[in-house]
Amino acid sequence: MNVTHLECAACGLRHEARRLQNLCGECGKPLLVRYDLKRAAETLKKESLCERVSSLWRYREVLPVEREENVVSLGEGWTPLLRAARLGGQLGMGDLFIKDESLNPTQSFKARGMTAAVSMAKELGARKLAVPSAGNAAGALAAYAARAGLEAHIFMPKDTPRANVVECEQTGAHVTLMDGLITDCGAEVGRRKEAEGWFDVSTLKEPYRVEGKKTMGYELAEQFDWTLPDVILYPTGGGTGLIGMWKAFDEMEEMGWIDGKRPRMVTVQASGCAPIVRAFEEGKRFADEFPNAATTASGLRVPRAIGDFLILDALRASKGTAVAVTDEELIAATREIGAAEGLFVAPEGAACLPALRKLLDAGEVKRDERVVIFNTGAGVKYLESYS
Repeated sequence: MNVTHLECAACGLRHEARRLQNLCGECGKPLLVRYDLKRAAETLKKESLCERVSSLWRYREVLPVEREENVVSLGEGWTPLLRAARLGGQLGMGDLFIKDESLNPTQSFKARGMTAAVSMAKELGARKLAVPSAGNAAGALAAYAARAGLEAHIFMPKDTPRANVVECEQTGAHVTLMDGLITDCGAEVGRRKEAEGWFDVSTLKEPYRVEGKKTMGYELAEQFDWTLPDVILYPTGGGTGLIGMWKAFDEMEEMGWIDGKRPRMVTVQASGCAPIVRAFEEGKRFADEFPNAATTASGLRVPRAIGDFLILDALRASKGTAVAVTDEELIAATREIGAAEGLFVAPEGAACLPALRKLLDAGEVKRDERVVIFNTGAGVKYLESYS
């Protein structure tokens, strides 16, 4: 539509947009979609958004699909931004919000990325898609591939929550359960994809999942009447959502929708798998693989993220930080959030509450600041975590 090219996030090399691509052909780092934002702004106007569809496709001019018939949608996006008055009161805060991504199709924010990735795969001629996943991305790919009439080949660790496995099986995907972690599943996809004719839609190994995820940033700005919060706490595995929102803020500023003020971005990880936290604390731009990764929050069990440098760049540019919490803390927080606000959040989203407490106690977040916690999925998909 308004796409000009793909650009390597590391070396800046320009790539052709209208063909299937994975990583940069020069350095092997993620590719990002670039737009003619001046042209996009001619028809994408803040004042007309209220007349548009209540899904992420309301921001059509800054999404990559050219032909309307290739949009594969289940009604994703435009999720609630809820004031957490009771929870905020317990913390002494008057301006705490929860962005509840559990109301997306397939009950997680992963639907955002997959609507864009599968739509582009369809438009560019892919027929078989493959992904390694710790759970929710698998369910989202299975659903959107089925909607598009494409094959989905999914590789998950054997200890993936059962709900995710059943979800994939019941939406027609080819499911393989493996010993090991998501990195082992990713290696299996890498070994077999050429021979099998699969297009790899792994996190940040194709350019379009981040485009769907960035709409969380557009929605936040719109829901706050074109101001951004002071602080965003985001549970981070592969980090596509955080990277996407940071990209969205730059795009909106270029179109004149917001000013240059940015939220402080906070990565939240589990102490049993905290590669970004460790790299942030050590002042590194790239994160080493986290050894013996283990956490009940399966979406946080990502020992090495290919977009590590993009996450760390955003944290530092925003004067944000990275915080790790224990499994015991995040499981207790699930009940606390549920009892206060009536939301049965995913363990990943729950992890943001103890992280916020640590930041409040350290004085890194002020109690009068506007803070947004992201709940990335539905707790009902993680019943094993609460047995």
